[in-house]
Amino acid sequence: MSTDLPKPDHAHNMRLIGTSDQGGRPDGVQIMVHRGHAYIGHMFSKGFSVVDVRDPCNPRAVNHLAAPPGTWNIHLQAHDDLLLVINAKDMFAAAEFADEKAYYKGQLGQVVGTAQAKPQVARDWSAGLAVYDISKPAEPRRIGFMPVDGGGIHRVWYTGGRWAYASALIDGFTDYIFITIDMADPTKPREAGRWWIPGMNTAAGETPDWPGTRRYGLHHAIVNGDTAYAAWRDAGMVVLDVADRSKPKLIAHRDGAPPFGGGTHNCLPLPDRDLLVVLDEAVLDHQEDGVKHIWVFDNRDKANPAVLATFPQPAEADYKSKGGHFGPHNLHENRPGTFVSSDTIFTTFQNAGVRVFDIRAPRKPVEVGAWVPPAPLRMMDHRPNRARVIQSADVFVDAAGLIYATDYNAGLFILEHQDR
Repeated sequence: MSTDLPKPDHAHNMRLIGTSDQGGRPDGVQIMVHRGHAYIGHMFSKGFSVVDVRDPCNPRAVNHLAAPPGTWNIHLQAHDDLLLVINAKDMFAAAEFADEKAYYKGQLGQVVGTAQAKPQVARDWSAGLAVYDISKPAEPRRIGFMPVDGGGIHRVWYTGGRWAYASALIDGFTDYIFITIDMADPTKPREAGRWWIPGMNTAAGETPDWPGTRRYGLHHAIVNGDTAYAAWRDAGMVVLDVADRSKPKLIAHRDGAPPFGGGTHNCLPLPDRDLLVVLDEAVLDHQEDGVKHIWVFDNRDKANPAVLATFPQPAEADYKSKGGHFGPHNLHENRPGTFVSSDTIFTTFQNAGVRVFDIRAPRKPVEVGAWVPPAPLRMMDHRPNRARVIQSADVFVDAAGLIYATDYNAGLFILEHQDR
């Protein structure tokens, strides 16, 4: 292990064992660790990178695949020999999103120009889902692509087999909706079904009945069996029956905003305990969008999940004043083949780093680990007026319990939780 690892701003029961600047591209969003290699989507560097983490103390960047012009590949999924990578308009390179409030408030399709049935906007990006063969882990080879008419795909869920699930910004809709994807032939993935909140389909004459400042758009869904738990940003949590992948059906819609600010980002089912962990993302600086929470729900009644508790907020420093976003962003999603727990939850808190919580007592979650990286050496975020602070983005925990955390500016951190 390197002796010159960066010193954290704060640490509790967590130890850094390795770090990487991802081949000079230290900005990272979603990370998948598969067969000893980390696949990392970039926010500002375009494309995605492959980092060999078989020696987690000495990770090595081994490949980078560039995105098509005007496109970002911020999210991806890996399973068996397949890597699924989203293609969508590079929102944060666009002038209309220089002020990030334009991205998080209101109808995204109206801003991008895709909400009409026959949009007039010129398309200078790739929109859809790319499929790569990763039988040689360091050498992804593109074998398939599913085009989308619109802004593209934001995030995808795939854990093997025939079906994938995604959020898609499609022409004629106000924002991202839920789609199912048939992966029977990985070289020719195809959309099989879709669901949206009534009011989103402007091409069919529907009209939103929610305030214009609220963003009703799907972030993504986590699918357990025939049930999809969908994080619908300011519309809260939507639970869908996907037994018929061509015709998803509503089970429940739990809208927590107002009064709690919206921004629902992850809905993680813990089926062995009949619990749900639901995370609302902080999306504006200095908590301008309010305090965002991670919730614990009793899920015994699938049609009516009931709130049990919220997770404690980091309080050892004044993170609200630090700069950038303070609050939850993402959590480890218990994917098959990774570290799967219904008692221990791993999250990122943006400028407050990586956090670990014990929820064995679901009405009283307790923080049992924390690691806050130091300020980034340089800024990758090119948007105006961004503070030079860490913004911990995603967290992935492998089957051995090693924690991999990405950051918009500061690179990859590989950590151990010492309380396990």
